[in-house]
Amino acid sequence: MLVALALDAVLGWPKPLFAAIGHPVTWIGALISRLDAWLNLDGVDPGQRRLAGVIAALAVIAVVGELAWIATWFLPAGWIGVLLGGVLAWPFVALRSMHDHVAAVARPLAAGDLDRARHEVSMIVGRDPSRLDEAGVARAALESLAENTSDGIVAPVFWGVLFGLPGIAAYKAINTLDSMIGHRTERFEAFGWASARIDDLANLIPARLTGLLFALTSVRPKEALATMWRDAGHHRSPNAGWPEAALAGALGIRLSGPRVYSDRVAEEPWVNGGAPDPGPQDIVRGLAAYRFAMLALMLIVALSAAI
Repeated sequence: MLVALALDAVLGWPKPLFAAIGHPVTWIGALISRLDAWLNLDGVDPGQRRLAGVIAALAVIAVVGELAWIATWFLPAGWIGVLLGGVLAWPFVALRSMHDHVAAVARPLAAGDLDRARHEVSMIVGRDPSRLDEAGVARAALESLAENTSDGIVAPVFWGVLFGLPGIAAYKAINTLDSMIGHRTERFEAFGWASARIDDLANLIPARLTGLLFALTSVRPKEALATMWRDAGHHRSPNAGWPEAALAGALGIRLSGPRVYSDRVAEEPWVNGGAPDPGPQDIVRGLAAYRFAMLALMLIVALSAAI
């Protein structure tokens, strides 16, 4: 896991490599799309669609986990095996891309280019960017930073520490299933039910660990911990509220609240509602908090390896 984190921190996922072989998450996504086309049939009873979704989710997780388990059999012993295992785990963490995507929002927002900032934030959130003002863009970027730190880094590393390459690969399959079919839409309400529930369970511990990392590495640990404890349960997600509330408390700003999607307005409660809205400078501060939290994560993983 340390090798994977270090590689991603330095290199990200290079564009030439993506052009040559794609990315394991896109391979998983292709499998999910194929099963969706095969099993998620229109006009079928919701109960049958739910059962089909259970089968699809378990099949994807099993295939990805099994392939990763087979790969571990071919790894040599010693440090060479550790390094090769880290290379194989590398694409399943998103340490650098998360930072780069959020920084890409902060730069035009600080320069007063709201249209460009809206475009950049649309790359990482699902809400309608055309309706966002400066504070809305900043909130969206920071909420994505908090939630995806858990989903994209802490959770895969957590399961990788516990179960090695099969653990990190299987988690990424779970997370990709949720992002693709775990939605409450007419097509996926039943079919994606299992994927969403499995993702909730897989992120139960990592989301709370992420909140603690943000809180304990911040300059306002008491405020961050208090906000997390008070407001995490107000969030629509059983997990995302923990890192979001911790980051909101650490930065002294409010997050969440009402948001506009393409087909609806979601009247969400505020997290740290008595605080002011964030601005461009708060995204920069949020990225600094992210870097400190990720350094702490790497230290924890190193200590775990040493024990």
